[in-house]
Amino acid sequence: MPRKRSGAAPLRAAVCILAVAVGCSNSAEFEILEATVSDVHSAFESGSLSAEELTEQYLDRIAAFDDTINAFVVLNPEALSRAAELDAEYARTGELRPLHGIPIVVKDNYDTADLQTAAGSAALEGLAAPDDAWQVARLRDAGAIVLGKTNMAEWAFSPYVTISSIDGTTRNPYDLARVPAGSSGGTAAAVAANLGLVGLGTDTGNSIRGPSGHNALVGIRSTMGLTSRDGIVPLYLRNDIGGPMARTVEDAVRVLEVIAGYDPADPITARSDGQMPDNYVDALDLDGLEGLRIGVFRRYMVPDSTDADILVAMEEAIADLRAGGALIVDPFEIPGLVMDGSTWCEVFRHDVEAYFETRGPEFPFKTLEDIIATGKYADYIAGSLRAAADWTEPPCPDLYSHPPNVEFRETMLAAMKASNVDVIVYPTWSYPARLIGDTESPAGDNSQLLSPQSGLPAIQVPVGFTSSGLPIGMTIVGALFSEPTLIGAAYAYEQRTKHREPPSLP
Repeated sequence: MPRKRSGAAPLRAAVCILAVAVGCSNSAEFEILEATVSDVHSAFESGSLSAEELTEQYLDRIAAFDDTINAFVVLNPEALSRAAELDAEYARTGELRPLHGIPIVVKDNYDTADLQTAAGSAALEGLAAPDDAWQVARLRDAGAIVLGKTNMAEWAFSPYVTISSIDGTTRNPYDLARVPAGSSGGTAAAVAANLGLVGLGTDTGNSIRGPSGHNALVGIRSTMGLTSRDGIVPLYLRNDIGGPMARTVEDAVRVLEVIAGYDPADPITARSDGQMPDNYVDALDLDGLEGLRIGVFRRYMVPDSTDADILVAMEEAIADLRAGGALIVDPFEIPGLVMDGSTWCEVFRHDVEAYFETRGPEFPFKTLEDIIATGKYADYIAGSLRAAADWTEPPCPDLYSHPPNVEFRETMLAAMKASNVDVIVYPTWSYPARLIGDTESPAGDNSQLLSPQSGLPAIQVPVGFTSSGLPIGMTIVGALFSEPTLIGAAYAYEQRTKHREPPSLP
């Protein structure tokens, strides 16, 4: 398969030849830094930008900065030709698809028929899936252009680092000496550094919201059952969610709008029936905080175990929520909630071996032992692989059926009902991004329990920066299928505060 460092230059050369042939001009180049879907579509409609020109700009930026950040594993050699097809379609029909010509980046655990899907494993490097994951297929149908696949924590085992045996370490664009978090850190770093407009990540316990928090992004972990997991290499399928990572709430919602809904290949999505609005974009409400009752979960805001800058940022965020019309319940308690991690279940071997079957008869691996036998894995996951291979207990049922998870969710919802709370807020991380190689400093990951163990949806939004310029994020959790409420709250807060700033890259 084409690697990132060999694919970009020929692609740029090809488009330059085509530009000369058709008389194109780059004299009024579109500004891609912090560009949104709406910005791009407005430029398409005005005739000042084509999808091909936009895609070339992103490829140029990847070529300029990704050797430093190391966000990509492989680039798509067909990206420019797909952009040209979409330009021709728009010229012919005069209509833009929902994500027409939007360059996206995709975590390397989503199946793609035209690019490798390796989940960070050198054992799977270069092996493409037989077809696209459901979400990837939906996004392509909506007009999105896959720029490439992004690096990840190998097999998604780490919420703290993005290191794979394929591509090594991804760096945080806000401080190249620091981690972008894991496991979707490649997608987070790419989108934060404007190497793609939006991206797809996956979240088992952290990995959409955590990297988004460390990279000043918006990340959505939707209700379990709203989006399909078909074609995503699993970690713990019962907890896994795939979804958007973007620089704005609106762009994240535009992706969610496309990927939400029933997929017969993932039966849990039947739960979305009757639970979805006509569209999610309508939830982008500047008055989304007005009258909303917000519970402040101070269990994740203890001064002795929270960075001082993050405490200050959260207090300011609470004040901004109140100023936006929200009614603040502070502190918000959840009596009887067991937060010792006992709701987690070890299901990786079972789930990944079931996934291997979907890769078809030519796929060279049948069991996790086959992967281990290759010796192709990063040292830091050796223990996790071995432990998973040795696990012999039957898998737990899904979050809607497993009694400990049912009790966990019902305890949360009962507390919300008793306090008449619509959403819960807390810092996504209690500490800023660690230095690469630091495994001793407290990580402060607050994402593993409330949403992943209940199935409730959550949105991460930027709330500022530390005194040293590292991003700070806040998570907002709501009831089942309450995405419109979460979107309204996140959007109203974002538009009031405008905390998102791009990194300064060398």
